[in-house]
Amino acid sequence: MTPGPNPVTAKPVTGTPVTGAPATARPGTAFHRTVRAAVALQTLALFFQAGTAGALLVSSRGALLHDVGSRVMYGASMLYVVAAVVAWRPGGGSPRPIAYASGLLVLASVQVALGVAHLPAFHVPLGVAMVVLSTLDLARTLTGPAGTRAREEPPRTA
Repeated sequence: MTPGPNPVTAKPVTGTPVTGAPATARPGTAFHRTVRAAVALQTLALFFQAGTAGALLVSSRGALLHDVGSRVMYGASMLYVVAAVVAWRPGGGSPRPIAYASGLLVLASVQVALGVAHLPAFHVPLGVAMVVLSTLDLARTLTGPAGTRAREEPPRTA
């Protein structure tokens, strides 16, 4: 059974709704919110790792927390890559977050390898760098592209 004509336009209905809205990943869209949530989760996981790194030096429970946290952090990094690809491809957003997410996933892979190899001389500085980079990326995601706030609100003149 084929659908009848649209009562407003008198054109046949094809099964795909036409909303007239462009498919872009502008700030505030579901795609942008997904990327923002993924970056926030990754950043929180990295801060948790920093806290459990100190705990692992003083208790065996700290080692368990750091181990579990590393898995969560790595999963959050993978989730960020997936969210960035989803926001870019169907949403028409910028591919730049994919590069950021992929870079942090590569760093996370190196970080896990260094941790498993018990090389704290490299593991700790890389962890600090990842916390800083992820925090900067979260700030970029929360504030949007440079200059958008200036375009949204023109300067006030006296």
